[in-house]
Amino acid sequence: MQIELLNGDIREYKNGTTVYDIAKDISMGLAKKTLVGEIDGQLVDIRTPLIRNCHLKFLTFDDEGGKHTFWHSASHLMGNAIKRLWPDAQLTIGPAVDNGFYYDIDMKHVLTPEDYQKIEDEMKKIVKEKPEIKYYTMSRKDALNWAKKEGETYKTELITNLPEGETISFYGQGDWADLCAGPHIKNVGQIKAFKIMNLAGAYWHGDANNKMLQRVYGVAFPKKSMLEEYLNRLEEAKKRDHRKLGKELDLFSLHEEGPGFPFFHPKGMVIRNELIDFWRQEHRRRGYSEIKTPVMLNSELWKRSGHWDHYKENMYFSEIDGQEYAIKPMNCPGGMLIYKNTQHSYRELPIRAGELGFVHRHELSGALHGLMRVRAFTQDDAHIFMMKNQIEDEVSGVIDLADDMYNVFGFKYKVELSTKPEKAMGSDEDWETATNALKEALERKGINYAINPGDGAFYGPKIDFHLEDSIGRTWQCGTIQLDFQMPERFDLTYIGQDGEKHRPVVVHRTIFGSIERFMGILIEHFAGKFPLWLAPVQVQLIPVSEVHDDFTKQLACLLEKEGIRVNIDFRNEKIGYRIREAQLQKVPYMLVIGDKEVQGDKLTVRNRDTEKQVILAKNDFIEILKEGIYSKSLILK
Repeated sequence: MQIELLNGDIREYKNGTTVYDIAKDISMGLAKKTLVGEIDGQLVDIRTPLIRNCHLKFLTFDDEGGKHTFWHSASHLMGNAIKRLWPDAQLTIGPAVDNGFYYDIDMKHVLTPEDYQKIEDEMKKIVKEKPEIKYYTMSRKDALNWAKKEGETYKTELITNLPEGETISFYGQGDWADLCAGPHIKNVGQIKAFKIMNLAGAYWHGDANNKMLQRVYGVAFPKKSMLEEYLNRLEEAKKRDHRKLGKELDLFSLHEEGPGFPFFHPKGMVIRNELIDFWRQEHRRRGYSEIKTPVMLNSELWKRSGHWDHYKENMYFSEIDGQEYAIKPMNCPGGMLIYKNTQHSYRELPIRAGELGFVHRHELSGALHGLMRVRAFTQDDAHIFMMKNQIEDEVSGVIDLADDMYNVFGFKYKVELSTKPEKAMGSDEDWETATNALKEALERKGINYAINPGDGAFYGPKIDFHLEDSIGRTWQCGTIQLDFQMPERFDLTYIGQDGEKHRPVVVHRTIFGSIERFMGILIEHFAGKFPLWLAPVQVQLIPVSEVHDDFTKQLACLLEKEGIRVNIDFRNEKIGYRIREAQLQKVPYMLVIGDKEVQGDKLTVRNRDTEKQVILAKNDFIEILKEGIYSKSLILK
C-alpha cells in the first residue's frame, strides 16, 4: 500500500503495518513524539494497522488531536489510581476536554481537595511502573461478563446500549482496564506531569432524575515545565478575568434581573463605541454598505430560512395579533429580505451589506459567563451576495479584512475549515462545491489551516479564526460561511449578462464575532491596560490643591477640543492616594498639576506602561496623544 506523508513524500508498506511502525521506520525520534495518527483527516490509534492507500499525519502534543489523546490517556491513569485507592468506586466516563480531562465517578467516599495529593501520588506510582497501554476487543457477552465481574453497573448500561454489531473495545494498563473507543498513547510512562484541578457534581447522562456523580478534573503534560507554565498561566488568567476587571474598571455589570443580559456603564460604552467606529471605518473602506433589520419577525420567515428546524431550541418567541413571532438569533433572514426587495443586475455584484445586528439566543443558565457567553449581543455581521465566479476573490477579501483588523490588536491567529455537519440543508454536491471554494481561497492566500470535520453551519461550510491572546489562550472569533441554501430558500436572483435570472451565492461573515465577547477578550488580552485609542480615560489630571484647579480645567478643555478623553481627580485626598487610583484604573497618561506646571509651559507626564516620567511642552504632549490615537498604536510613547 502507498502512504502519503505530510510533506508529500509517498512510501510503500505492507498491508497491516501500524501507524507506530511507520513512524519508527521514519525515525525513532518521530516515533517517541507521536501520540496518535491521522488517516485522511480521522484520528486513529498508533496501534492501528493500515490496510489501504491513505494520507497519514503523525500528531504530537503540539497538535490538538495529540493533546486530546494524551489527556484521554491521563484520564484513564487517574481512573486507575482512584480504583486502587477506593476499590468500590464505579467509573462512568472519562473524556478529554478543552483544558485537560475529567472522570465521573460513583463512590461512597466523598472526595475533598485533601484527596488530591493521594490521587496524584498513586498516579505517580503507576507511571513509575510504565505499563504499556494495550488495546483489545470483546464480544458483547464477554464484555457484559467483565462488567458484572468488576461490579461496574454503569459500564453494563453502556455496553447494553451499544448497537448490535458495534465493536466493543477496551484499553488496559497493568492489571486495570476500561471500556473505551480510544485512541490512546502508547505507554503510561509518557505522562510526566499532572495535577488534580477541582471537583464538581454531575448527573449521570446529564439528567437531574439520575444519581449525582463526583466529577474529578485534572490536567497532564509530557514535561514538568509545561505543567508549571500552565499553572502560571492560570494564575495570570485569574488576574485578567474580565468579570473582575470589568467591575474594578467600571466597564459593565451583570444583574440577577437579567441573567445573560449585560449592562454597559459609560466607560464600557466608550470602548464599545470605539470598536464600532473602527468596524465602520474599515468596512466603508472596503465597499460595504450598512443595513439594519428588525429584532423580531414573523415565525414564517424563520421556517423559510431553516432556523425553525435547525435552531428553534435556542430562540425566544412572542405573539402579536394572534400570530407567532420570533426574536432573531441571527441577522441573515432579514438581510435576505433586503436583497430580495430590489431586482439586481450582475453588474452590481458583489453587494456587501454589513449589519451590527442585536440578536438573542437562549443559552442555559449554567453556560452563561460574563461577556463571553450571553443571551443578547451585537453581532458584527455582513452578507456578501455574489456570482459563483466571484467566490474566491470575495473570501480572500474577507480574509484580508480580518487579518488587518486583528493585527491592530496584536492578535496572532489560527484558521480552521469546518465541513458538513450531520444535520444540514442542501445536497452533497453543493456542499462539496462550497467546501472546495473555501479551500481554494485559503490556499491562494497561503494560509495554513486545520480541517474541523462536521462542524460547519447547517447551511454551509465555514472558515473560523482562532485568536491567540497575550497569555497563549485561543478564542474563536471571526467566521466566513459560504451558503448556497438561503438564496434557494428565499428565491434570490440577479439578472445575468444573458438577460436571464440566476441564483447568487451568499457569504455570511463576522470579524469580531460579537461586540460583547470581543470586549471580554480584549479586557483579558490587555489585562485592562487598553491601548491609547481604546482607553475610556486617556489622560488623568491630578491637581495638587485648589489653587491649581483653574489651570487643570483649562488644560482639560484644551485636550478635549483635540478629541482626547480626560478626567480630573478633584477629590480631597492625598496625592499619593490619587496617583495609586489612576494606576489601578490603568489610565495611559497621568499628569500631576502643581506650581511648576501652572507657572511654566511644561507638563510632567507619567507613562502607564513604562512607569517613567518625562517633561513635555503642552503642544508636544498633544501631538504624541493625537498620533498614538490616529495610528492605533499598541505602544505608549
